[in-house]
Amino acid sequence: MAKAIVIYYSRSGNTKEMAEIIAKAMNEAGLQAECKSVNDVEARDLLNYDAIVVGSPTYYGHMAGPIKQLFDDTVSFHGKLDGKIGAAFSSSANIGGGNETTIIGIIEAMLIAGCVVQGDPQGDHYGPVSIGKPDDRVKRQCIRRGRRIAELTKKLST
Repeated sequence: MAKAIVIYYSRSGNTKEMAEIIAKAMNEAGLQAECKSVNDVEARDLLNYDAIVVGSPTYYGHMAGPIKQLFDDTVSFHGKLDGKIGAAFSSSANIGGGNETTIIGIIEAMLIAGCVVQGDPQGDHYGPVSIGKPDDRVKRQCIRRGRRIAELTKKLST
């Protein structure tokens, strides 16, 4: 059975809330998904999952240091994430605060690792973004992303 993990870093709780919504939607869509703080994940743990979803607040237009460190730590087994499903999401304090650049940075790391990343022709194209606390629109985007990742993972894992 396919498995997924949603990994996040969060100080304010906003990114954590998004992560929990995405993981719940994945589980409801029939994909076993865990939700963990990056502080509770070792890089080698990623090898145990078929789908890896990563969320970060935006710091100076980039992912938070602990998220970047997680990706840096995968260098020791470079190539072993090839073919896994990848996705990203982000939160920031302001409109134009760097959400998309943060998501693209996470996606770039996933692509270099060989992950399969699916865009979305509706809503938040690169991944869900929140300005401050997730509102109803953000929550809907997180549910949609969780469902889409679950469906893609189930398709590619059969």
